[in-house]
Amino acid sequence: MKIDKELQEFRDILAAPDTFEDGFSWRTILMALFVGLLMAPAQLYMQLVAGLGMGEAARWVTVILYVEIARRAFTTIKRPELFVLFYMCGAVMSIDSGLLGRQFIVQSESMRMMGITQYIPEWYAPKDPAVLATRSFFMKEWLIPIGMMIGLSFISRLDSFGLGYLMFRLTSDVEKLPFPMAPVGAMGMTALADVSGEKDTWRWRTFAFGGMAGMVFGLIYIGVPQITGAIFSEPIKIIPIPFVDITNYTERVLPAMPFLISFDLSLIVTGMVMPFFAVVGSVIGLVFTMIFNPFLYKIGVLKSWEPGLGGIQTIQSNLLDFYYSFGLGLMFAVAAIGFIMCIKSFREKKREMDASGRPEMKWSKLFQPPKGRGDIPVWVALCIYLLSTTTYISAAYYLINYCSGPLLGSKFPLWLLFFYGFIYTPVMSYVSARMEGLVGMQMPIPFVREASFILSGYKGAAIWLAPIPMQNYAGQVVFFRTTELTGTNFRSLIKCELIIYPISIVGMLLFCQFVWSMGNVPSEMFPYANEFWELGAYQQGLTWSATLPDAGTSAFREAFQPKVLGIAFVLAIVVYSILSHFGLPTLLVFGVVRGLDASVPQSIIPMMIGALIGRYVFKKRFGDKWPQIRIVFAAGVGAGVGLITMLGLGFVLMSKSVIKLAL
Repeated sequence: MKIDKELQEFRDILAAPDTFEDGFSWRTILMALFVGLLMAPAQLYMQLVAGLGMGEAARWVTVILYVEIARRAFTTIKRPELFVLFYMCGAVMSIDSGLLGRQFIVQSESMRMMGITQYIPEWYAPKDPAVLATRSFFMKEWLIPIGMMIGLSFISRLDSFGLGYLMFRLTSDVEKLPFPMAPVGAMGMTALADVSGEKDTWRWRTFAFGGMAGMVFGLIYIGVPQITGAIFSEPIKIIPIPFVDITNYTERVLPAMPFLISFDLSLIVTGMVMPFFAVVGSVIGLVFTMIFNPFLYKIGVLKSWEPGLGGIQTIQSNLLDFYYSFGLGLMFAVAAIGFIMCIKSFREKKREMDASGRPEMKWSKLFQPPKGRGDIPVWVALCIYLLSTTTYISAAYYLINYCSGPLLGSKFPLWLLFFYGFIYTPVMSYVSARMEGLVGMQMPIPFVREASFILSGYKGAAIWLAPIPMQNYAGQVVFFRTTELTGTNFRSLIKCELIIYPISIVGMLLFCQFVWSMGNVPSEMFPYANEFWELGAYQQGLTWSATLPDAGTSAFREAFQPKVLGIAFVLAIVVYSILSHFGLPTLLVFGVVRGLDASVPQSIIPMMIGALIGRYVFKKRFGDKWPQIRIVFAAGVGAGVGLITMLGLGFVLMSKSVIKLAL
């Protein structure tokens, strides 16, 4: 199979070390507590306000602070210790808006209009308006939903060392796939380890430069609105958050085309880091959509659109009329392409020989891991997978069939849950892990979960909310590869989980409660949630409505159009075949599919700007070193934005706390 030159750049960035060290220590525990008490609230707050994932930024801020403290204590820090801290911070920062999202779903206008709200079970969230009006999770009505979240969170933590670890051993140790995107996370650790050891390397200088750029942008984009919003009645926004909607100005020329512009610097930096032709493909897809949408409107396909709707409502109406089915067809095509690439690469891998003329792929490596890496026995990982999957199946079957009120149809079949957990999940995880190992992206088959729910005969909404054992462990495989590249002993991660689990649980309850007590979520106090949460609920509701008792008149029936799905599938396959025939980059077709989806128009243009700057300005300036420089620079930008966000959030939390105390 032809290897893209661009992917080869990522493959060659970093090689795995020969020795591994334990990075767990009492110092990492203290810093994890720091993140759990101070930075996790920032993560939650920024998700609601600007839609920004603070996870990476907060991790870098903590690691930098750790490095600076160590330097002043005249001690050095090794890469494994930095990576363990990075991992612990990420695990603590996984605290999300789960509880807040639940209270919103049962109050969502879209869910109510589609007739879904009445079928949402109490074990998911209480629906009593009197309970919800108190804006408090510390009530007996919330005990079961919160207890379920805590229990499933524990199983999820345990499950990290199950099937995902087995897939890592297969794809990395046995097949020796390169995992081109894994070095991205390891390069920043290398830069900070260098400065900890008093080495003035290019990595640290690049990281520091990126940090300054991130701080300047963060002050303008996030810091000023945060600080002024805490002091005055209305925040001062120098740059619009999260985007500018100019659809009302462009709709005369481009009817039914959402036109949103984002000024987020992180998107430009992301464009620099992403493979160039993947970004180019996105722009091609977006341009095609700009031409295609007005045509679809004129011939009456996009019939729900009206002038003056605005960008978000335009996306919503187009989704109902066309793009729900069109997007499914594109995803099916990408999944088919992924399977084809996976089969071809596997056959070629089997034919590869080492220097002695023996097959390169040796299955004995599955039971002979590198010495000192801290691997757990394969049978232990297999037992973890069996235990977690059985727990998911048991919980889902009981909740769906016995704890969701009166049954409105036949029970959800137990054999289908076993199929999800023990057939579909292992097969798709292996295919996706191989694609991550080959080209750095996953290729899941879309709509399998949804279609099986609909065809099962079940009636209600509980099935969409239950813990279905349908996972994709490809991301965990990449994580283990990144851990290996930093020289970190795997046993360190197990020790971390014993510490971070209780921190994350307590943090989830306290921070969600504090944010909800500040005001309704979503509301104007939280701009991003106010703009996008209802749209997300609408998109979910289109699918969920398919299993309602009156599904014949549901929104799903209107949105799901097999003919449109088939057209999209054929179109994507034809485009891929043409690109492959002429030897064009494989990633171009994935980018085109992303652009055709038309769901993130505000991010594609700034990413293209970043890609052009990186390829035609910085690559000429730095030459072959640019692939490594851009990754370290991106990490620095994230850290800089995180520092400013911490400062601004301090003003916000102090302001809200004072107000609450005064009341």
